[in-house]
Amino acid sequence: MNLTGQRVVVIGGTSGIGLAVARTAAEDGASVVVASRTKTRIDAALESLPAGVRGEQVDVSDEYDVREFFARVGAFDHLAYTAGDHIRIRPITEIPLDAAKAFFGTMYWGAFTAAKHAVGVIRPSGSITFTSGIIAVRPAPGTSAQSGVTAAVESLSRALAVELGPIRVNTVRLGPVPTGGVDLPNQEVMYKALRRQLLTRELGKPAQAAEAYLYLMRSGFATGTVMPVDGGYELAASPFLLAEARAAAGGTG
Repeated sequence: MNLTGQRVVVIGGTSGIGLAVARTAAEDGASVVVASRTKTRIDAALESLPAGVRGEQVDVSDEYDVREFFARVGAFDHLAYTAGDHIRIRPITEIPLDAAKAFFGTMYWGAFTAAKHAVGVIRPSGSITFTSGIIAVRPAPGTSAQSGVTAAVESLSRALAVELGPIRVNTVRLGPVPTGGVDLPNQEVMYKALRRQLLTRELGKPAQAAEAYLYLMRSGFATGTVMPVDGGYELAASPFLLAEARAAAGGTG
């Protein structure tokens, strides 16, 4: 089974995991549209992606813009939503509320809005795949915003699987998969501490994570599922793994 003859839309597809999903889907035979709010990021992504991939701008915080985006895209088969902002790990007393709301806005409300307006043009045999993180089930100190948002995304995907069937809705729950999008002080020390505790003894790669999204697109029987891609993090890690890794890196995050 491959995606030849199918259309795949990747919102957040210009960097990191989303870029890997777009590349893997295109190599699998799909016609791919990548979307981001920033034209320069779209142009840069298209230079690295296979020929024929199309780029579109969309601001997921603007419902009108999302509706117009899907009107331009037209009928398609699969949506992967990988868009998300970064927020620092810090105690809840130190998190600016505006930053937490913006983080929630992109990861949760952006996914919600995308699903709402994709329904009118996605084919009944198609799928929607959201993105969450292992922090949804293995929170560590200072991750209240991340844990709350990722858990909400997983709950949303299950609810939409029930509501939107036969369109399938799933979530990929990512573990430690560095993408180069965040440059933390002493991050190599933190990554070394993480490697020691993962069952794979290696951090994930974007291309490895992308395979999970493609499986969920191809499989006509997977819906309402959360697929962990975490190197065994959930099984091996104490709830304080991330805190321990940060301590090894000098308390950064």
